[in-house]
Amino acid sequence: MQKCIVGKKIGMTQLFDENGKVIPVTVVEAGPCVVVQKKTTENDGYEAVQIGFGDISDKAVNKPRKGHFAKAGVANKRELREFRLADCSILSVGDIIKADTFAVGDAIDVVGISKGKGYAGTIKRYNFGRLKETHGSGPVARHQGSLGACSDPSRVMKGKKLPGHLGAERVTVQNLEIVKIDAENNLIAIKGAIPGPKGGVVSICDSVKA
Repeated sequence: MQKCIVGKKIGMTQLFDENGKVIPVTVVEAGPCVVVQKKTTENDGYEAVQIGFGDISDKAVNKPRKGHFAKAGVANKRELREFRLADCSILSVGDIIKADTFAVGDAIDVVGISKGKGYAGTIKRYNFGRLKETHGSGPVARHQGSLGACSDPSRVMKGKKLPGHLGAERVTVQNLEIVKIDAENNLIAIKGAIPGPKGGVVSICDSVKA
């Protein structure tokens, strides 16, 4: 990983290539981000950079974070993300990272928090099948079925797929392509869909599979 940035998901639209083919894209307001801290092997046991995104007022920042930003000499930031780059020496505390860090055609990985769906059954959560909708299938048409064996082991095994909370978890979509960059407005158009709702914060970095 050599490039990284944090941004806000704006929404989806479509672009056309030179052949007139439609390309579905997600627009991300990427940066400007500022390097807040550098982790070093001597002090922290590993090398990484911490970058901040999104301005925030003084009264909305707690004292520990206020001191953290003051030590770095940067403005208060709403979001902090850490990236382990292959070479952290190219960045220093206070450096600004903008959308033009990336180029059109770059392969990237996008990390975000998926949309929360609340409490969901196994059909929606795990794509289970269901019983027939006719001839007296009873009130169990959308139930999950057997939970395991009878007297041995006399319990539900760990990891059993059951109804529960769906979404609102960290999701990584790998090997997406950058279609267009608007450096003036800090916008990046990414081919395809990315995790999270409109306004959700996402992290963008080089693809590990490229």
